[in-house]
Amino acid sequence: MFDPKTILAATDLTRRSAAVPTRAAEIARAHDARLVLVHVLEPAKPGVARLRLGRKEDRLRRANIEIDRLRAQFPDVEVTCRVVEGNPAKVIPDLAAEHEADLIVLGLHLPRRVLETLRLSNLERITQATRCPVLIAHNDSAGPYRRALGAITFAPASAQALRVAARLAPEAELHAIHALQLPLAAKLPSADLMKTPEMTEAELLRDAFMALDGRPEHLHLPEIVPGGVHEVLQFRIGELQPDLVVIGSHSGRDPENLGNYARDLMRAPPTDMLVAKPG
Repeated sequence: MFDPKTILAATDLTRRSAAVPTRAAEIARAHDARLVLVHVLEPAKPGVARLRLGRKEDRLRRANIEIDRLRAQFPDVEVTCRVVEGNPAKVIPDLAAEHEADLIVLGLHLPRRVLETLRLSNLERITQATRCPVLIAHNDSAGPYRRALGAITFAPASAQALRVAARLAPEAELHAIHALQLPLAAKLPSADLMKTPEMTEAELLRDAFMALDGRPEHLHLPEIVPGGVHEVLQFRIGELQPDLVVIGSHSGRDPENLGNYARDLMRAPPTDMLVAKPG
């Protein structure tokens, strides 16, 4: 069972990660966990050392202000702060391993130029390099999650993601949806979608998924909806208005790598997003 005892929250002290410290502290309080707040200072480039020194001092001051605020707002949570120089994509996974973190909370990544989207962002690199779940927090409200929606494939990573979500949001409605890819023949007007081999197979997989040990008891029966993943999830999000989207991190080819859809969704999450690897 997912029972976080150490939560690592990374903030760049900008609006992109403004929701991270409070959300992480709320979770830490709920699970009697300790919170490690991390701010990474990227090394100064040659020729700009003086400018970077000034920025570094200012960011250290702001980090101290943030840690004081958290300790005042959450006096019952053990909060420590680490300010480290280096590459965030390497430093944060290393710190997560050092502190044996059970959950990493991150903010949104920087907007990127078109050509840069071909490379993994720091957020994606961190998620791929760590074993623990990653929560991308950017909702202004830090209250308990009310409604969670899982985009699932009936694979182990999806099951783990829902288990983690159930622990992080025990009071939330827990929904799941599976986007069913159909061949062209099944899309013809004369075809009965409910009787296609693909639908039959998906329903059998759903039955097996619902019989898994550790499945959250309050999980609604996952919906199987024909269509592309982006289209199906976008429609269901608009209809359900979840405040937490849940997804397994796996690629169809390699369970250790982020799938393309997980990467796409992480770059522009519609709300707070939880990414988990197979347990």
